[in-house]
Amino acid sequence: MAEEEAKALSYIPETILKKRKTNEEVALRRKAQLELRKHASKKDKKEYIKKPEEFVNEFRYREVDLVRMRHRLKKKRPGLATPKSKLLFIIRIQGTNDMHPAVRKTLYNLRLRKVFSAVFVKVNASVIEKLQRVEPYVTYGYPNLKNVKELIHKKGFGNVAKQRVPLTDNNVIEQALGQHGILCIEDLVHEIANVGPHFKEVAHFLYPFMLNKPQGGLKGIKKVYKDGGESGNREDHINELIDKMN
Repeated sequence: MAEEEAKALSYIPETILKKRKTNEEVALRRKAQLELRKHASKKDKKEYIKKPEEFVNEFRYREVDLVRMRHRLKKKRPGLATPKSKLLFIIRIQGTNDMHPAVRKTLYNLRLRKVFSAVFVKVNASVIEKLQRVEPYVTYGYPNLKNVKELIHKKGFGNVAKQRVPLTDNNVIEQALGQHGILCIEDLVHEIANVGPHFKEVAHFLYPFMLNKPQGGLKGIKKVYKDGGESGNREDHINELIDKMN
């Protein structure tokens, strides 16, 4: 029986072995550092206690916010009493700790839970009152057909079983709104832009739009748009802001 030829041993250069060992040591060291940071951050959070004056200041800011909201409700808004269009687009532009819970609740009722979230609404007395309550935190106006179409096509998501579903398949729309004769994304655009008979169902089917922060940011002052601020009614000028944020 012929002897089997001896197989040559695989050879790994010493430099590669050293480099491999160094990399392993570095990886272990980084992992240990990351764990220490996690524990340290948790410890800091647990040990941090608010000072009494911080609680007092927060309470004062919120009470002032409540008083200002009540003053706004007493004022008449002729611009919205006779709207140019039935369709409004509302964008939340602020959200701070000094907001009173009653104001926050109104924002949530408008489905504006995050800064730069936005929704389509139909103008009515209830909406006008809500806008007066949250005016320093939102801006709104009359969107044109171009922006309605681009918003739904670019940033539109549907609410299906409380899940955020992209509108890439018309079957999703048909299953949710087919009983109202709305079968595709163009039907959605038409119903919103024209404030059709099934506007409410379509508006609630659409998830709130998450817009981009406008280039250069916002002024961050709680003044209405007509007085040089960012909040409140922009009327047709809302389309300029939508272009920057879409």
